[in-house]
Amino acid sequence: MEKKKYKIKSFFVATKKNNKEVNYSQSFENLVYSELINKGYEVYVGKTKDGEIDFIAVKNQNIKYIQACYDLSNEDTRNKEFSAFNSIKDNYPKYVISKDNENYFQNGITHLNIFDFLMNDDF
Repeated sequence: MEKKKYKIKSFFVATKKNNKEVNYSQSFENLVYSELINKGYEVYVGKTKDGEIDFIAVKNQNIKYIQACYDLSNEDTRNKEFSAFNSIKDNYPKYVISKDNENYFQNGITHLNIFDFLMNDDF
């Protein structure tokens, strides 16, 4: 697993398109990233042979793999987000964070609602 320092030219990336529609997915990822930094993590993007892990969060030599997805209600989207971890063979915790209240836990991967993530000081 290759990890690269997460770089953002400007943390507050434009979240609106030219037609004034909010890009909820990008805003959601920015929120998760910001909260990880706020919680004291070093944050990286993970590259695997199959694609990308949104965030590798490291604090006190503990590692967490995180996918941030605004909406998991579509089965294809769920499969894509959860399968991002398939090529990772270590046993560090893996999370998918979304706005959904339904628990989509699968294959040892924890699904967290965004509010539970934001309110959990021990994450």
